[in-house]
Parts: sequence; C-alpha cells; structure tokens
Amino acid sequence: MERAQQGPRARYREQTRAEIKDLALRQLAEGGGTALALTRIAKEMGLSGPALYRYFAGRDDLLNALIRDAYDDAAAAMARAAARSAKGSRGVRARLHDLAEAYRTWAIAEPHRYLLIQGAPVPGYVAPADTLERARAVLGPFLPLFATGSPGPAVAATVDEMTAWLAADGTVGAWVARYAPEAVGTPDTPAGEARAASALAGAVLAWTQLHGSVSLEVAGQFAGMAHRGGTLLGAHMEMLADAFGLDQAPA
Repeated sequence: MERAQQGPRARYREQTRAEIKDLALRQLAEGGGTALALTRIAKEMGLSGPALYRYFAGRDDLLNALIRDAYDDAAAAMARAAARSAKGSRGVRARLHDLAEAYRTWAIAEPHRYLLIQGAPVPGYVAPADTLERARAVLGPFLPLFATGSPGPAVAATVDEMTAWLAADGTVGAWVARYAPEAVGTPDTPAGEARAASALAGAVLAWTQLHGSVSLEVAGQFAGMAHRGGTLLGAHMEMLADAFGLDQAPA
C-alpha cells in the first residue's frame, strides 16, 4: 500500500537505490569489502560520481544499508524457522537444532552477506548503532528455548554474568521479554530472574557456537576434512542442550 502511494520520483529513487545495492552486493561477492567501489558502480549504471551521491552519502552509508538489509533478512529467516519448528510436538532440543540449521543455511546461501555482518567489511568501518537491535532480532528466537532450561554447572558462571547484565541494562531485559515473555512474567522474583538469565545465557552461548562453526565453514576452512558442517554444528548444539538440561534427545 505504501509503495503504491509513492509518487514516480520516490519510486524511481527507491529503484535506483535497490540497483546500487545489488551491484554493491555483487562486488562484495566477487572480492569482499575492499572490492566495494562507488565509482565502478556509478560507471556500470551510467551515472556520474556526484549523481550517485544523491542516493548514498558515501561508501559507509551504502555499507550501512547493506548491513541493515542483511540483518533484517537473516532475522526474517530465523523467525520463519522458529514458526515452522514450533508447530506440532517437536521438543525444545529439536527446535534448537532447527534454528541452528536455519542460521547455517542462510549463511551458506548468502556467504558475502553473512561475512558482511559477522566481520569487519573494510578497515576503519564502524556499524551504525541501530544494527544492535537487528542483531538481537536474529538471536531472539533462541531465547524462549533456553528459558525452559535448567542450567548445569558447566554454564553456571555464564548464567551469573547474564544475571548481572540483566540488572545493569534494561534494554537487555526488554529484549528477553519481547521474545520470551514467559521467562519474565514475574521478573522481580528469583524464579523469573533465573529463567531470564538462562534464556540470555543460552542465546549468547548459541551465538558463539554458531558464529564459530558457521564462519569457519563459510570461509572454506573445512575443505579437505571429512566432516559436514551441519554434523559439527549439530554436535555443538547437543552439548549446549545438555549443558542447559533441555529435553532429552529421542532414544
């Protein structure tokens, strides 16, 4: 509806920005962040350099847009996976595996975009502050899974640190409440605090496991080795599920 109400000039601007971003993504896919060249994009589009700056203020402005889009697409993929996985009678452990595989699948399908948001695209670049909420949206679906857990000794120190983080930063508690409201139904009670801390600790630990395994796979570091990336990631998720006492795997 909003697009239909736009005037011709606004639609042309939107289309031109989309074309610029498509060309930029192609450059990133071919040569990484250092290959991004606005002058080459302008030449391919038949624009002058100054004309291109009517659509993006500079390289960093274009990177900002690409990073926002990548986070939003990754978050949408995770939300779809979470919705599919929640249907039926799948246990929490199985749903954890579903989410991990969805994350891996998106990264493998979009390796240049994954590396754009999980690394430093170019030296000296600083991502905009609003990417924090977008990154949290990618991990949000993990929160309700770990809110059901009973963390064991192996992750007790991490849970303690997450408890302190929740107390110190209200935005973190709001993030947990948005995705796992059942975990903070009574946030000021010991039980509520424990569920929220478990949810947060599990999501953060899942992120570190995902990032480590998937980044190595996307970068081609598993080449020549006998294992599949999915098998390795599945083992990581099983150990994490065990550490949080998630429901038992089928016999």
